[in-house]
Amino acid sequence: MERKITKKIRIGDAVIGGGSPVLVQSMTNRAPEDFEGTVSQLLALEKAGCDIARISAPTEESTGVFGYAREHGVKLPLVADIHFDYRIALRAVEAGADKIRINPGNIGDSWKVREVAECCKAAGVPIRIGVNGGSLHRSLLEKYGKPCAEAIAESALLEASMLEDCGFSDIVISMKSSSVAESIQAARIVSKMSDYPLHIGVTEAGDGYTGLVRNAIGIGSLLNDGIGDTIRVSLTADPVDEVRAGREILRAFGLDTKGGVEIISCPTCGRTKVDLFSVQKRFREQADLIDTKGKTVKVAVMGCVVNGIGEAHEADFGIAGGDGCFSYFEDGEAKRKLTEEEAVPYLILKLRERIGD
Repeated sequence: MERKITKKIRIGDAVIGGGSPVLVQSMTNRAPEDFEGTVSQLLALEKAGCDIARISAPTEESTGVFGYAREHGVKLPLVADIHFDYRIALRAVEAGADKIRINPGNIGDSWKVREVAECCKAAGVPIRIGVNGGSLHRSLLEKYGKPCAEAIAESALLEASMLEDCGFSDIVISMKSSSVAESIQAARIVSKMSDYPLHIGVTEAGDGYTGLVRNAIGIGSLLNDGIGDTIRVSLTADPVDEVRAGREILRAFGLDTKGGVEIISCPTCGRTKVDLFSVQKRFREQADLIDTKGKTVKVAVMGCVVNGIGEAHEADFGIAGGDGCFSYFEDGEAKRKLTEEEAVPYLILKLRERIGD
């Protein structure tokens, strides 16, 4: 897979674009005035492998969360989500936000957009332009008749030009729709026409089942095209689940640089004579708590020997079910028998050995 090389932009200690690793983003959902709850959520996101976090800032007072977060140990680059009031954007920069997310079209008069651009430029803070089907200019709706990929892409480029006209070019673009096809097509159009780093995903995608499927298709299609510098798996779920899903998507394309445990497991069939679902679930829960120190470890949890060692040959080690027991294998060779009760503790032991813990 050949990735498109976009403009390199720094956000806090992270780098977006320029061939840098694809970063995983999420967003807090605590009330803006709940600084303590927001920090708790940010720390959980950080632990889950989040690279960048966005925080809603609907009032000038709410921007105080950025300083509060730093005072309480949050190291993640933080993005202020701004709508309508340009003064909140100025305040967020002053409060320590690492990036500002705006839609220039809903900020208002051109002088207000210029104020934000000049403030961000002076502070070295990039701006992410966020466009979706519900925030299109009226002229574009009249031109295209309805929200569509072409309208979303044109709106994003138009708004980028507004910032460029203000002498500001540290721009990241995000174009999302609840339509998977529109999200994909809009990103492809802008990728072809510019070198702005792109934040990709599908908005309003749904819960942890529907939303995950829709995002995996949308994000995966673009990553396979070499498009995308940051991703967010938008879910009606705990933001930590978004991060885990994002890392799994990157891992599936060989783009995850943070490492982790990659579980290879079968769907089971009539040959299965062990409680594989329970074993896999318990192993996943315990493995998620272990820091693999940047290493990617592939562990197989298979239902029987037919699709065990052979089909999971790429695994570093794993187990294959027997009649109420498991066969432990390592580097493609069977090593020992395990009871169902022994299986998960033994896998965890071998995982810790593999990472030198």
